[in-house]
Amino acid sequence: MGFHTFDPESADKLEDDSRYRYLSREELVAALALGSDRDAAVADLGSGTGFYTDDVAAFAGEVRAVDVQDEMHELYREKGVPENVALVTADVGDLPFADGELDAAFSTMTFHEFAGDGHGDGGSGAETEVARVLADGGRFVVADWSASGEGESGPPVDERYDRDEAVELLEDAGFEVVRADERPETFFVVAQA
Repeated sequence: MGFHTFDPESADKLEDDSRYRYLSREELVAALALGSDRDAAVADLGSGTGFYTDDVAAFAGEVRAVDVQDEMHELYREKGVPENVALVTADVGDLPFADGELDAAFSTMTFHEFAGDGHGDGGSGAETEVARVLADGGRFVVADWSASGEGESGPPVDERYDRDEAVELLEDAGFEVVRADERPETFFVVAQA
């Protein structure tokens, strides 16, 4: 993983509805392009307490809530996990899924923790692993803190990627980027396998 993981002691911040100012549930679900059959297999990479997992679960056949920290899964269990959500403890750089097993994946405010070269720490290049587990045409939706931001929230600015760096990492992993927005504190990228 990248520089750090989110401190479970601060997990209550992950359940704050003000998070929707950075990414609404409607924008996330639309970007995943799951269709109307409700059979899609989706992974939330860095799921934490399941804030966005719960939103997507209503539109998918099954969701894999992937987090490297068992403590986050325990907090999610206490909150209540939807029936179609499976908790998976794994590093995004080593996902326990078969090639092409998932129809879509998303990462909300966690891309900086696992992508690329980890800004010099020899990171995992996990975006290549995400490409492996996505079916052809499957979408990977990323919303994260931007290195172009002021740092009012989220990790220190020097631990972040900006939109262009994220796009480059995803394209290098074989994704086709279909949307890339730079926002005041965040970026939003939709890529297709």
